[in-house]
Amino acid sequence: MPLLRQGRLRKRWRYLGVYGEELMICMARAEVGPLRRAFWVLWDRTEGRRYARTGLLGSGAAFDGSEARIRARGTRAQLRLGDAAAVEVVCPSGERGYAWTRKRAGIPVSGTVEAAGRRWKVEARGVDDESAGYHERRIHWRWSAGVGRSADGRSLAWNLVSGINDPPRDSERAIWLEGVPNEPPPVSFAGLDAVGFADGARLRFAAECEWARDDNLLLIRSRYRHRFGSFSGRLGGIELERGLGVMEEHEVRW
Repeated sequence: MPLLRQGRLRKRWRYLGVYGEELMICMARAEVGPLRRAFWVLWDRTEGRRYARTGLLGSGAAFDGSEARIRARGTRAQLRLGDAAAVEVVCPSGERGYAWTRKRAGIPVSGTVEAAGRRWKVEARGVDDESAGYHERRIHWRWSAGVGRSADGRSLAWNLVSGINDPPRDSERAIWLEGVPNEPPPVSFAGLDAVGFADGARLRFAAECEWARDDNLLLIRSRYRHRFGSFSGRLGGIELERGLGVMEEHEVRW
């Protein structure tokens, strides 16, 4: 995918979210044309402490295939990503653009994390998001991803979105039940408090930690909200016993 196509800059990113009972992690590297940004956030659920860093030239976050790592002052992480069935789609973005994305939810993640003198051994599940495209100049989306277990004991994971890659069919929306993804109909977001489904079901969110950033780089402006927390309610027709994950909102001109 070339840097410029029909007057639109290529945007691409990779995001990893890890949702554990003691520790939640997100890390990402993103590009808008030649501009690059990276960030990471650690949320210690036991002590209620957040560790985070972001930067234009780098934050210490890096990916190498199935490996992800953080190398920053006072913080180290070395993570290995397992495998899961992927959802991969290409969707239109406005009249002239398109976007590709590949999502894997429920992937096993293992490794170690160190921060502020504490050390965690990570054995959790998470979400791996790889995306690229020539998006509309202005775009506003809300997104939720997470992992959990149904009331009858089956493993669950999800990737739900509104505002990007969300046509009525062949979207990036997916619910993984026992590792098998299926696409639900379009969903609606009540801010960052809940996700509503076409059958009337509602996935409720209880936020624990927020990472927020507002950037004005003249031609590029971004308002970003990322919240870790827990989920309850129903994923379509599936009753959720427990769930952990993220709600995100991004409003951008790029």
